[in-house]
Amino acid sequence: MSVHSHRVAPTGHYAPGEEPTAEAFEKALHEVARALEGTGLQYLLMGGVGTRTIARPRVTDDIDLFVTPEDAPRVLDELAAAGFDTEIAEPSWLYKAHRHGVLVDVIFRSSGDVYLDDQMLARAVHLEVKGARFPVISPEDLLVIKAVASSEVGPHHWYDALAIIARGDLDWDYLVTRARRAGPRRVLSLLLYAESNDVAIPIDPVRQLLADLYPGLTTP
Repeated sequence: MSVHSHRVAPTGHYAPGEEPTAEAFEKALHEVARALEGTGLQYLLMGGVGTRTIARPRVTDDIDLFVTPEDAPRVLDELAAAGFDTEIAEPSWLYKAHRHGVLVDVIFRSSGDVYLDDQMLARAVHLEVKGARFPVISPEDLLVIKAVASSEVGPHHWYDALAIIARGDLDWDYLVTRARRAGPRRVLSLLLYAESNDVAIPIDPVRQLLADLYPGLTTP
């Protein structure tokens, strides 16, 4: 049996036994890229595919697109025109599309009320993902989103964020700026947790977030 016919490991996005094959996932990924190419719509690839691309290998079986609220309806229309089945799942933050049994989440408001903005777009990393070219969310932005999104039912977000820290080469000043907007306590907790696991963390971002959150606290 070809490796492409293997089904991806279950993640909870699909009913048992209905997970897409690796071949179907790659096909849907390429069709998403083609559907949005040349449209002028601004979006970033994020979620599990983003994590696999910039941080660590892990199982993922859906495609997450981060878009502006203004562009979300047009993104859904373009996917529909390309043959995807579409739905308005959560009108305040999430649309969905399906093709070849693969789920595409069109997200326009992330946890912590994070919206796609010009800074995120300017810092996008343009990468090839399974042969398709995508603008991928920056490590710093993905780290903040993952830290804020982590929960009892989604602990993988926390460990994705830890993997981003461990890979190194972060713009710490920018990370602090984004953390201040969305979830300074979560990001500070993540940095301290990472340090407790012997991951090297610069002291300055920790000091800055501590000073913001606890202005009366003296740090060494």
